[in-house]
Amino acid sequence: MGHIRWQKRGLVYTVDERLPWAKSHAQIPTVAGVRDDTLQVLFSSRDEHNRSAIASLDVALDNPGEVLRVERAPLMELGKLGTFDDCGMMPSSVVELNGVRYLYYIGWNVRNTIPYHNSVGLAISEDDGRTYRRLFEGPVMDRTAEEPYFCGTTCVRIENGIWRNWYLSCTGWMLVDGKPEPRYHLKYAESRDGIHWTREGVVAIDYADACEGGLVRASVHHDGKLYRMWYCRRSYSGYRENSAGSYRMGYAESHDGLVWTRLDERAGLDVSESGWDSFMVAYPEVAEAGGRLYCFYNGNGFGASGFGYAEAIEA
Repeated sequence: MGHIRWQKRGLVYTVDERLPWAKSHAQIPTVAGVRDDTLQVLFSSRDEHNRSAIASLDVALDNPGEVLRVERAPLMELGKLGTFDDCGMMPSSVVELNGVRYLYYIGWNVRNTIPYHNSVGLAISEDDGRTYRRLFEGPVMDRTAEEPYFCGTTCVRIENGIWRNWYLSCTGWMLVDGKPEPRYHLKYAESRDGIHWTREGVVAIDYADACEGGLVRASVHHDGKLYRMWYCRRSYSGYRENSAGSYRMGYAESHDGLVWTRLDERAGLDVSESGWDSFMVAYPEVAEAGGRLYCFYNGNGFGASGFGYAEAIEA
């Protein structure tokens, strides 16, 4: 497949009365697998206390804009008091091996000196995604001696027995207009079991310049020859108030998944002139399903307006 552009197909889902516990957001759409003619998509919504939980819905495989079923209950309860996910949970990446689905998700803690701390947990499903359970009460990825701040969104793929992971790594917090703001880019890790990760500080996508503040939610697609990564990027400051500095799609290519060339101008997906994704486009999830290549993504308000999808068209 040559150069890809995306044809927007519209909004898939935004918070509604089917989720009585969800008061806002449908954030970080995550493809969890195919069952019959349906595609399961996970996302996170927030309750009245701003705590995120993981929700699940099914869409038609050949028409993801058609929502077939919305699970009324969260996928899992929040973590036990004092654990890494007692303040919130967000899905990030699902990979399947030997009939088991492995869900990597972001755990949230509210902090004192900074607004939050993130780390990565792992849950599994052994019934085609109908139910998930935590493998551990603690995270499988957290800050380390070499990465002292936090880690977040992951993109996990299994190749030749190696679990490959392109993940968000925070490089520091700074005060911007008196408020702490994080800066993060994308790094790479490997594992033999999907639980214990070797992190050697390999940077996959680095900041383009000093003004860039956030590189997040890598989504890697390998067509057998070329690795393509979509992600989103924002400015260091003013990204909540000014659309020009808010999230836009980024894009990179690689022949080995390690050394990447940024080609953001080829991302193929930008904000619309009006509507739910006119201020920002964020958190891409690129997935091949039913012989088609889809990109699910969030629009305005970091998912406050819901998520939609686009379909790949070869340019």
